[in-house]
Amino acid sequence: MSNIAVNKKVPAFKAAATGEQTLKLSDFKGKKLVIYFYPKDSTPGCTTEGQDFRDHYAKFKRANTVVLGVSRDSLKSHENFKAKQAFPFDLLSDPDEELCNLFDVIKEKNMYGKKVMGIERSTFLIDEKGVLRHEWRKVKVKGHVEEVLHAAKAL
Repeated sequence: MSNIAVNKKVPAFKAAATGEQTLKLSDFKGKKLVIYFYPKDSTPGCTTEGQDFRDHYAKFKRANTVVLGVSRDSLKSHENFKAKQAFPFDLLSDPDEELCNLFDVIKEKNMYGKKVMGIERSTFLIDEKGVLRHEWRKVKVKGHVEEVLHAAKAL
């Protein structure tokens, strides 16, 4: 069961991030925050989604919006993925699934005929006061970043 809901304050959280830092929700007070959860570094859909956020990053910045990506991959994997794709935003490592569980994004998936638990591609938009304003679940990558940007600008 999700611990978050649209139009409710998001509970405080912190997570290890690229650049040898620990980021907390409170670090982004006064800015809008996009948190996008993706299954795995350097896989086709996740790479495309990250590249779309990268390519629109300046527009998010102008909209006073920070972008963070989250997966269960290690910080080392994240550092390599971020460097290879030249992402201007940080990636959060969530190997213990604390953030994943907070946002309720771990779902049963079918991988090559086997049932596995994994991250369902999801994006969340949090306002300057820490209130969840939009959520997108079961995200399809194509056109998604533009939709998120439009919502961020509209806040």
